[in-house]
Amino acid sequence: MKPIQLKMARAAAGLGVRELAEKAGVTANTVTRIENGADAKQSTLDALRAVLEKDVIFLEDGATTPGGPGVRVRLASRSTIDTNEGQVIQYPEFLEGDGGPGSGG
Repeated sequence: MKPIQLKMARAAAGLGVRELAEKAGVTANTVTRIENGADAKQSTLDALRAVLEKDVIFLEDGATTPGGPGVRVRLASRSTIDTNEGQVIQYPEFLEGDGGPGSGG
């Protein structure tokens, strides 16, 4: 795992440095040092990766697209998607030009 992958994965998972560190059983200073390019024990990298892989997929250099290593957000499992239409929130900026049913808008 590259330092930039750790930063991207942590951001994609919505975790702060302290929260990731706590879940992985390392110090926040360790996470920060690794994100800034410091070497780390393989066991530390494995612990961080295990926490993050619940939310992201790590892409190795050239694995799916050119451009270097990266991360991709995991899709939520179908069982966690709420389809209760009574809970749908509509944002006005996306409704502009919406003339209602049958108006073609």
